[in-house]
Amino acid sequence: MTEENNGNSTMEAVQSLIKTKDNMEEQIKAYYDVLEDQDVGMEGPLVDAEGFPRADVNVYQIRTARHSISCLQNDHKAIMVEIEEALHRLHAREKAKRDQDQAESQAESMEQEVTLPSPFARVDAVSQGSPACQAGLRVNDEIITFGSVNTRNFQNLQNIASVVQHSEGKPLSVTVIRNGQKTQMGLTPQQWSGRGLLGCNIVPIQK
Repeated sequence: MTEENNGNSTMEAVQSLIKTKDNMEEQIKAYYDVLEDQDVGMEGPLVDAEGFPRADVNVYQIRTARHSISCLQNDHKAIMVEIEEALHRLHAREKAKRDQDQAESQAESMEQEVTLPSPFARVDAVSQGSPACQAGLRVNDEIITFGSVNTRNFQNLQNIASVVQHSEGKPLSVTVIRNGQKTQMGLTPQQWSGRGLLGCNIVPIQK
């Protein structure tokens, strides 16, 4: 049975208990109405001064009503405890599920942070209409691969310049970290109206 079904069945159980409680309260009220009609209440005497059953009231009906009220009130107390416990279980289950969801999402984000490679360079400027701009590169993108250059083999910006020179007109695969997420794009170094073959400025990240 799934957690969701479990939650539903508990909620239904609580609703069923509340319905039973409401029915009990209606029955208790009905028995009290019987006593009120005969003006005796729960404690009024059922015998006259001489010890004989009173002739002005229905003794059997009153005794039945009083006995039923006592039984129902005990049942009512018990069901109130049951409702409280069921609600407590329901809230505990919901809290446990919320805590579990939160723990899972934290674990997921931690896992993602752990699996992201360290960037070796950062984009600090992108010119409008440039190849870098058309490829979708943005300022503050942190580069983890640029063609054949990656965190492990990067030494200085000359590595990137060399790859760009040898790849004019050919798409390069570039992977960046943006807002904590990996983003991949194809960047084709080529002549355009501005300077260079990329139209962006890349700076190394100091380790």
